[in-house]
Amino acid sequence: MKAHLLFIAALVAGFAYPLGWALDLPDAAAIAWKGSGVGLLAIWASAQGRSINHRLLATVLALGAIADMVLEVQFVTGAAIFAVGHVVAITLYLRNRRKTPFAAVTGPLLILATLAAAMLYAPADMRAPVGVYTLFLACMAASAGISRFPLAVTGALLFLASDLLIFARMEHLAAASWASLAIWLLYFAGQALIAWGVASVLRRDGIKRVAG
Repeated sequence: MKAHLLFIAALVAGFAYPLGWALDLPDAAAIAWKGSGVGLLAIWASAQGRSINHRLLATVLALGAIADMVLEVQFVTGAAIFAVGHVVAITLYLRNRRKTPFAAVTGPLLILATLAAAMLYAPADMRAPVGVYTLFLACMAASAGISRFPLAVTGALLFLASDLLIFARMEHLAAASWASLAIWLLYFAGQALIAWGVASVLRRDGIKRVAG
């Protein structure tokens, strides 16, 4: 019961964060609020089990929460922390991959499509760093696609869409008033689905082992 309340608290903190944009909060409070949603997801995930998979999931979410806050101070450093998180996520997904005849085709296609979209939307002077980061992002989404975590696949794609909107907001969508809200909601919903999607499958594995 307490674990479910922690997950609900994470959802409330994360989805309510945009409400703080209209408040005159001190920078430290606004940054802490931004990191609280995914931070609580990380704490919740760490309480779900002690396996390597649980630890990898909690690490992915913890790095996400740290990156969320660091982005407000130093954008490039925050992006680098996210990239490290993507590497950890790739490790988690590849440890739990399922056999699919489409993996050899869909993975590379998703990576190429994501890179093409990022290059299309990113400003010319940002294409090199955006391209490097996007490679990590696209590989994370592609590895999720061949994992045994169906909800996490949806979450990873929402995460990917959020980041592509960030690149578009740098130039093409700079004047779009809706972009910031869409970016946050897609991102946080993605992280929540990743957290729940992975943990629920691992929980089911544990029940099967006990029943067996």
